[in-house]
Amino acid sequence: MNADRRPEAGDVKSRQAEWSRAPERSNLLALRVICWIAIQCGRPLTRLILHPIALYFLLFSPTPRRHIKRYLFRVIGPKAGWGDGYRLLHAFASTVLDRLYFLRGRLDLFDIRVYGNEPVEAETNAGRGAFMLGAHVGSFEAVGAATNRSPTPERLRPAMLMYPDNAQQINAVLDAISLPGLRPHIIALGRPHSMLDLRDWLDSGGLAGLLADRTLAGPEEAGQQRGSTIELSFLGKPALFNDGPFRLAALLRRKVFFMAGLYAGGARYDVLFEPLADFSERVTDPVERERRIRAALESYVARLEELCRAYPYNWFNFHDFWLEDSV
Repeated sequence: MNADRRPEAGDVKSRQAEWSRAPERSNLLALRVICWIAIQCGRPLTRLILHPIALYFLLFSPTPRRHIKRYLFRVIGPKAGWGDGYRLLHAFASTVLDRLYFLRGRLDLFDIRVYGNEPVEAETNAGRGAFMLGAHVGSFEAVGAATNRSPTPERLRPAMLMYPDNAQQINAVLDAISLPGLRPHIIALGRPHSMLDLRDWLDSGGLAGLLADRTLAGPEEAGQQRGSTIELSFLGKPALFNDGPFRLAALLRRKVFFMAGLYAGGARYDVLFEPLADFSERVTDPVERERRIRAALESYVARLEELCRAYPYNWFNFHDFWLEDSV
């Protein structure tokens, strides 16, 4: 296998959205058992079972292991080894477990440090909605917990734009154990009414969160998130990103903030909010509009790269991100 082979154009279209077609790797009984243990035994004891879980996936999931290895080589360097892969998987398992406690309101278990939330609060206090773009890095539930701790929680209402069909089992379990009002509102992408739901949510002053680091194959898969696929350098190698979220923000004339709930080990999470782009003013010149969208996407990718280097074990994209596998 030549891992550095650049994919042909025909390959790209069929493989960009491979992650969205992958079957859900969840066992409903196992999920329920882990949730029961977590609730009955508490976080410190339940965290002990994360070690064998992380080790199991490291040893017996060769495809995700291959993609994790490639990422770690780029973010850490050739010195990255099995220990780094285990540490990343353990961090991922930790954030999955902590989702349960966040959704049950157990913020007392965590040391959550919030940075840069003032501009987001100013926007929502003014009655305007905004986009919050993140990535499959860290924990969105940690971001939600940070908004719940805001001095104005009635106005900070995050909704998640997502494709719920490829995570039905875990979503069903989380819905069952969540306390009322703590499960984030979901706006399902790819539905006929998705755009109207999103517009109404933003007009009511809500925040629309979107993980923008996964590229979609085309309009038939993207639904309302149509856009151009652009190749940009990421961690030293070209990768494909979609500017659809920024086109959507420009269409609805909203500000865009970068968000990340980064797991820093133990019980600590660093939640970051940063202004990324301002599309609130109408731009009639199509050339200028395209320039602003491209600049916003480049800023997003640059910030994502910085966070990966600062928090290397928070990368939870376990698919062929750089499209290096042979067809």
